[in-house]
Amino acid sequence: MQHRHLNHQRYTLAAIDNIIASGKRQDWADLRQVVLKDPEMLEKVARICSAHIHDPYAQRYHFWMNYAKKHSA
Repeated sequence: MQHRHLNHQRYTLAAIDNIIASGKRQDWADLRQVVLKDPEMLEKVARICSAHIHDPYAQRYHFWMNYAKKHSA
């Protein structure tokens, strides 16, 4: 999937948000690999998810927030 904010190799906050909100399974797998290689990405994921975590129906963001919490520190 071509993400609207991902036109280079860096994962910007907007690109990560787009992947979480609209990405398919392979997009999530790719994001997971990047997160595992670069721990700073966990902070970006948590930052994005914290903006959506108040919505109980935003299950994708809840998933990634829990993932970030589990794998940080």
